[in-house]
Amino acid sequence: MAKKKSLEGSMEQLEDIVSKLESGEFTLDESLKKFEEGIKLYNECKSFLANAETKIKTLSEEFKE
Repeated sequence: MAKKKSLEGSMEQLEDIVSKLESGEFTLDESLKKFEEGIKLYNECKSFLANAETKIKTLSEEFKE
């Protein structure tokens, strides 16, 4: 069974990739692959936050009624 992704988990992975990229421990090819992985994680984080914002707006509107 696949582990459910979370904002926190995606952010941790992204922070790890950024730290390793900044340290220069990867070859150019590895760096490009990790950069691509980082972009995917960044987009996942944006999606998590957009979904949370939508839920908050929906709940706020329901509360006003």
